[in-house]
Formats: sequence, C-alpha cells, structure tokens
Amino acid sequence: MPQVVPYNDVYLTATGAFLPGPAVDNDTLADYVRPVGGASERIRRRILAQNGIRTRHYAIDRRGRTRHSVAEMAAAAIRQCLGKSNGTPVDLLMAASSGGDLTLPGLACQIQAELGWRALTTASHHGVCAAGMQAVANAARALERGEHDSAMVVASELPSRLFKHSRFEQRKVDFNAHFLRWMLSDGAGAWRLTRAPAASGLSLKLRWVHAISHSGDYPLCMQMGASADGRQSWLDYPDFAAAEADGALSLRQDIRLLPHLFDIGTHEYVALVRDGLLDPDRIDHFLCHYSSEQFRPVVADCLERCGLVIDQARWYSNLAWRGNTGSASIFIMLDDLLADRALEAGEQILLFVPESGRFTVSFALLEVVGPQHSPEPRPGPTGIGLFEARAAALDDPELPPPHDPEASTLVGRAPLARLIAELAGVWHDYRARAWHTPMVRRILAGQFSQGDYLAWMAQWIPQVREGSGWMRTAQAGLSPRYRRLAELIAIHASDEQDDYRILFDDYRRAGGPLATIDQLRRNPGGEALHAWLSATANRRDAVGLLGAMYIIEGTGQRIIPALLPLLRRQLPGLRGCFRFLHYHGENDVEHLQRWLDAVESVLAAAEQPALVAADIITCARRTAELYLMQMHDILEAA
Repeated sequence: MPQVVPYNDVYLTATGAFLPGPAVDNDTLADYVRPVGGASERIRRRILAQNGIRTRHYAIDRRGRTRHSVAEMAAAAIRQCLGKSNGTPVDLLMAASSGGDLTLPGLACQIQAELGWRALTTASHHGVCAAGMQAVANAARALERGEHDSAMVVASELPSRLFKHSRFEQRKVDFNAHFLRWMLSDGAGAWRLTRAPAASGLSLKLRWVHAISHSGDYPLCMQMGASADGRQSWLDYPDFAAAEADGALSLRQDIRLLPHLFDIGTHEYVALVRDGLLDPDRIDHFLCHYSSEQFRPVVADCLERCGLVIDQARWYSNLAWRGNTGSASIFIMLDDLLADRALEAGEQILLFVPESGRFTVSFALLEVVGPQHSPEPRPGPTGIGLFEARAAALDDPELPPPHDPEASTLVGRAPLARLIAELAGVWHDYRARAWHTPMVRRILAGQFSQGDYLAWMAQWIPQVREGSGWMRTAQAGLSPRYRRLAELIAIHASDEQDDYRILFDDYRRAGGPLATIDQLRRNPGGEALHAWLSATANRRDAVGLLGAMYIIEGTGQRIIPALLPLLRRQLPGLRGCFRFLHYHGENDVEHLQRWLDAVESVLAAAEQPALVAADIITCARRTAELYLMQMHDILEAA
C-alpha cells in the first residue's frame, strides 16, 4: 500500500448541500422513475425492500424535464457553504461528478461560469463515488504545499436524467441496467478547505486521505458508455441512436462483483490500522457510504474478533432520507452530521467511500478542533502500528493499557489481532498478483478457450485430490492441546475428500481426453506446492498450515466466484461443467468461518501464541507464492 502522508495544516471550515425538489418517498417514486414491464416492477419492489432508502431527491420533474443542472446544484451547494463562512472567497475550485451537463469542457469550469467567479485555479475529477474524495485529496495536497490558501471542493450528481421512462420503454432492458434506476438519486455537496481553522467555532482538521484504485485487478463492475458485454464503446456505433438502442448509454452494475469491493475496502482498512494511522476505538463518528447490509459476514466476524469493528452506535448514515447520491453522498452526509450532532473538540470522524466502477476505495480521517488549534509537529512513520502498541501495553506492566482491562476485547488477543492484520496484507498482495497471471488475464480479456479450461482442470485435479491427504497427515501429528483443531480438520477433510471426483467429472463432461485421474499431471508450480504442503504436514504440530488454508479457501471464495460468470459467458457450450467452481464459491464462506474457529482455538491453546501466529503468516506467504507459480504455469504447460 502506498504510504499515507498525514496533513499538518488543512482544515475543513464549512460545508454546504443542495437537494433538489421535494423529498420523493417510495410510494411516489414510480411517478419519476417508472417501471418498464413486469420484470421491472418486480425488480423495483425487491430493491426498495432491501436498500433501506425511504426518501430521495430528483432534479427532474414527473414528466422527466430537468429542473436543475449539475452545475446549478453544485453552485447552490457552494453558496450555502460560503454562507456559513461569511462568503470569504477561495482561490482553488475542485469539482467531481460521474457526469456533468456537457461532455466538455470540465465540470469545474462550468461551475465557475455558473457562479460568475473571476480567475482562479480549477480542476475537474470524473469518476464514480470516490471522485469526490480524490478531489479532496488533491485540494489538500495543494494547500499543504502552500500553493493555495483556501479551496472549495464540490461534488454534484444528476443520474435521474438517465432513468427516464422514455429511454427504456422501446427496448429490452437487462437486470444490470434496471438495478441502478432504483438506487441512485440527485444532489450536491460542498466543503471549504483552508490552511488554518475558522476564527470562531469548531473546524475539522483533515488528518489524511487514502484513496487507491485497484482497477487493474478486477473485471468492470459499473459502467456507462459500453455495450452490455463491455466490449464496444458507444462512440464505435454507427450513430448515437444505434448506441442507445443497443443499451450502450445505460448505466449498468454487475452486482455479483460487489462483495469483492468490500473485500478490498476491508484489507485497506486493516492496513491503515496496522500502520498506526487509525485506531477504531478512537473513532467517534463513522460515515460509511457503503451500505452495511452488504458487508460480508465472514469479513465482519474477522474484524470483530481482532477488535477492529467500529460500534454501530458510532455509525452515521443519511441513506434512508437522502438516498445514494454517488460522489456527492459523503459531502451531503457530513453536512447532515454537523447539523444533527453537537460535536466536541478532540472527536474523530472516519469517512469511507468505495467505488464500484473498477474498484477504488478511499478513507479520510477528520478531527474536531477549536479556533485556537495550532499545527502539531509534522508526524512521520513510526514503524509502530496499533497492534504493536497494544501488544506492548498488554505485555509490559510498566505501560498503562489502552483502556480498561476488564472491558477490553483485545486483552489476550494481541497475537490474533496481529495475525489477522498481517494475513490481510499477504492476501492483498496475492489477490492483486493472481489477477495479473496469464490465465486470469486471458479470462478477463474474453479469450479463454475450451482447451484452456481443460488444461486448467487437468493440472488442478491432482492437487485437489491430495488436499484431504495432507490435512489428515497434519491432523495425525497434532498434540493433545490442539484437540479442537484436530476435530475441525477431520470435518473439513471429510467434506472435501471426494471433491476431486466432481472436478474430474466436470473435466470429462467438458471434453477432457484422459480417462483416468492417474493420467493427469500437475504443472511445475503445482508439483512444488504439493511437495511443500506434504512436507510441512509431516511436521509435529503443523498448525502453520492454517495459513495455507487461508490462501486456498480464500481463492475459492473471493476469486473464483468473480471468474465463474465470465467463464460461463465465454464457454456457453460447457454448460453443466462448472459444478466444482460453483460449489466452492458457495461453500467456502462456511469453510472460512471454520478457519476462523480453528485459528482462535489454536492461539488459545498454544504456549507461545505469537510464535504460532508467525508460523501461520509464513505459511500463508509461501503458499501464496507457490499458488501463483502454479497459476502462471497453467497455460505454459497446456
């Protein structure tokens, strides 16, 4: 993860927001965004029942006419923000949106013209939900370097123009194009950033912003401007009418990929905690743009066990009455927080904004300060993260614990906390590199052939067949203190001992030419992985193999499910030949839950938990390297 550089003298001194028109409740929603056919109505009812939104705002009227432009809404939010800061001018304007009123020029220039402002520096940020946070980060850097004294950062969204009934009634609409019609709404929010706190009242000191893109790792999740399969740009059609008729101008989201976005966000969050930039216990207000209903139960349980969950009482969301306004959501949310709650100096606010376009996640940490606040000496990396500090406090009687030992959920859990954090880093690196292996890149490019699939299966089946074997070998070598682990291994090995038969049957159905499993051969990477796992399993108390299981089961739950829809689309003739991949994508959630139980039991039983945790981490790293070697060799050995 790139180093996060803390800011020393950047302050948020005012906020503003603009929500167009009256609030639209679920009963009158269809007057603005009408269903198209029976399927659309069913989708509408299902989505409204799940998303928790009760009211939202639209900048279009019931006839689909635009009442406020993107630039007009942004200008209104800025005027409100300036009204809270005595109208003091700024010398930098940063704007963000997923789509302005014009294809060009940039939105910031359009907003400047709308306001009638004289000459100043502008920059436009185009993207999806995280575009606003990227604008904040760039404005903060400019202020921190002394290039400007004050900045206005604004995000404005008007997606309702895309959802008008007239655009959908004459053509067939797929689910991915329907989904967002009932999820998104309109609005704008603005923040004023300065190099000093406000002269009176409270300000929010911007501690740091972390915004990072993983667009090179995952398939396209949310897009507008391409055909349904993402292969043809709207500009490549004979004319705009043809692009519209084919749905290339519809806003789409592949909701099957969304769990992976939170997976990325979770690992970035854990890394921030690990590096000492964030202490969940110190967060007083957590503003999360991503719906909490979408959190993966296993990931949430993992964070809870290592003490990283922020208590629900400290969460703040306006989704129920503002809706999802894309990049403007976090701006409007903070404006509502400041209006709803009386903040006190010293409180911390954590912002989290994920973006599902091609997967970007962003965090920002704010601290409430008074008018007399002075910049602290510029902090630098200490090399001591939260987990190390807490472990030292628990281990050294001369150091006071971070909080009441009786109430602390981390007492006795320092090894588990460090283990989960380190494994998050191992997984993060492995996942990114796995998406760049030749096999996966060919799948993402839509070039995976039946022969490629058969080669993959032929080299993978022998490894799967041996999996339960090395697990049972490790089980036999466990000391009595690890009785609970032995029980869990027995259950897991029993569950998976015949999995290879399903996989071999898939191989044969897909046209695999070899008639018996004994004829199949692992590639060099697979051989190395098998030899190392087998040798490790023969050691006494080989509990480090829990690290290997973390990588293997994680691949089945977090990577394979994202590839499976692409495989089915590219290989329609192999219908019914992906049962093993589907099975693991569905069941590895349960397997990872079992893994968490196993790790907790091992650390509780170990004489030296820190050494055991280090062994698990080392094993995870080595397994990841060998697994990647196996993946790299698949197409070469074909």
